Amino acid sequence: MFRTIPVFRCSAIIIRRSFASRPEFSSDDVTAAREWLSKLNSSTIPRHVGEISFSRSGGPGGQNVNKVNSKATLKVSLDTLLPLLPRLLHPPLQTSRYYAARTHSLVIQSEELRKQTANVDACYEKLHQLLKTTAKDLIPGETSAEQRDRVHKLKKAANESRIKEKKLHSSRKSSRRGSNDD
Repeated sequence: MFRTIPVFRCSAIIIRRSFASRPEFSSDDVTAAREWLSKLNSSTIPRHVGEISFSRSGGPGGQNVNKVNSKATLKVSLDTLLPLLPRLLHPPLQTSRYYAARTHSLVIQSEELRKQTANVDACYEKLHQLLKTTAKDLIPGETSAEQRDRVHKLKKAANESRIKEKKLHSSRKSSRRGSNDD
């Protein structure tokens, strides 16, 4: 989804900097986003943020699909949704596959089921999954103390091996020089 940038290579581990570590996002933003993600569930999203419309479906139902408007379309204006979300999630939602630029909203459809209410619930579930996967991809996890120590040790070992290699290279070159005893 978002490109990660390699920061430095340390033996077999590549330490990466994610989108969330950009300078415009503070550590408070990341902490608030982690708290929000831990509390997120399908009932967290208020039902009043979106408008539901119904139309004829092309899904299962035989002749029923020609008579009943069972396809549900959920249109969620980003102006009402974004204040409920952490700042970290604002840019990726505007590049989501559900984003409609001319209306500045997310448009989610469901026609998999035969009942209107089931399709409405499916729309809200798709919105929940979108928010959840976007947040999980974007918000970095907290680093444990032992992982931090491990990375610190790996950095130290990599630096020591680099210095050792430089000294070895220097001694090889100096041994090739002739002595100035003439």
